[in-house]
Amino acid sequence: MYKFVFVLCSAVLLTYVLARPQDARAASSITTTTTPASIIQQDTVNNADGSFNSSYETSNGIRVENIGYLKKIIIPKTETSDGQVIDEHEELVLVQTGSYSYSDPEGNIITLRYVADENGFQPEGDHLPVAPQ
Repeated sequence: MYKFVFVLCSAVLLTYVLARPQDARAASSITTTTTPASIIQQDTVNNADGSFNSSYETSNGIRVENIGYLKKIIIPKTETSDGQVIDEHEELVLVQTGSYSYSDPEGNIITLRYVADENGFQPEGDHLPVAPQ
C-alpha cells in the first residue's frame, strides 16, 4: 500500500513539474541588463477643490508631470430632430494635462504631452505619427 501511495504522489509531482508553462521555466534564467533607477525629485500637491499637481524625476532621466482639475460641462439629456437640447444638466469631469519624457535606446529624448478630458486622451509628441490631411 505504501509503495502505491509513493508511486502515485511521485507521478502527480512529475506531472505538475512537466505541466508548468515553458516561459515559467525559462523565467528563472532570464537576466536583465537595466540599472535600477531611483527617484531624485518628487512633488505632490492635492488641493481641497479636487485639483492636483504631481511630478517626479528619476536618476535615469525619466520626467513625469501630471496636473488635474475638475471642469463643469453641459450634458444634453435629449435632443430633438432640429438639434434643440432639452433637459440639459451640468456634470464635473476630471481634466488631466501633463507630459513625460525618457531616453530611447539611441539616446534621443522622447517627450509626450497630453490632455485627457471630455474629448478623450489627446497625446502630442514629435515621435508620434501624423494623420494624413
